[in-house]
Amino acid sequence: MELRTAASPKDVKYYTTDRLREEFLIDDLFKADEIKLVYSHIDRIITGSAVPVKGKLVLTAGDELRAEYFLERREMGVINIGGDGIITIDGKEYKLAYKEGMYIGMGSKDISFASVDAKTPAKFYLNSAPAHKTYPTVLIKPNGTPSEGVVIVKDSNKVECGSLQDANHRTICKYILPGQVESCQLVMGMTHLEEGSVWNTMPCHTHDRRMEVYLYFEMGENDCVFHYMGEPTETRHIVMRNEQAVISPSWSIHSGCGTRNYTFIWGMVGENQAFDDMDGVAMTDIR
Repeated sequence: MELRTAASPKDVKYYTTDRLREEFLIDDLFKADEIKLVYSHIDRIITGSAVPVKGKLVLTAGDELRAEYFLERREMGVINIGGDGIITIDGKEYKLAYKEGMYIGMGSKDISFASVDAKTPAKFYLNSAPAHKTYPTVLIKPNGTPSEGVVIVKDSNKVECGSLQDANHRTICKYILPGQVESCQLVMGMTHLEEGSVWNTMPCHTHDRRMEVYLYFEMGENDCVFHYMGEPTETRHIVMRNEQAVISPSWSIHSGCGTRNYTFIWGMVGENQAFDDMDGVAMTDIR
């Protein structure tokens, strides 16, 4: 597990391009037959991936967590961005298709990942945060019919916003949040930009009570997203490629502009789960 420390905005404004990428960019995700985990001191979030091809991959705590098992004191959200996959939790199997997700509650001990077909392996994207109680483990589907252990994303949590004229026509699909899938602090979902739109989260904002991680995907080989970060009056950017993630501290804006439309998964942890808890930045103030 890779460890990353927190960063002060007073220091970040002097970082070079390489230093910015070293501190905040998470690349080399989704390697065949590997689980990759990055532990950030920023709200203690763990961001990672699992790509089982030859066989199942078992999630372990490692020495860094000083725990008997990974979710001994943690909760986790998972979204599959690859082929059909299977997550086995304490002997129970859950099948996840493309863009389906899971919330896995604290106390789940034996967790493994597998693909249905090695030719089109699953790509499990993971966000994990410290937890104080156990909430039910559930399979999350954007569409379908609810059943035991399965939650369907409510229509009210599929929000269409922006416009093609402003190049930010997008749909926000909220997976893990109060009133739908309960958690201790983790909030998670996905935003898809429509064809012709390239901007997300602009006008931008910060939220001092929680941090965020973005995973950008559904991008072509020659596409990129310019991810904007930093304090509103000290902005910087990181060039993002397909299936790369970026850590956004609570003091930082988090906005992106792509060479074409794309999709991104957002995961937030902190003391406040209110989706609208943000401090807006006027377009005239950003620089």
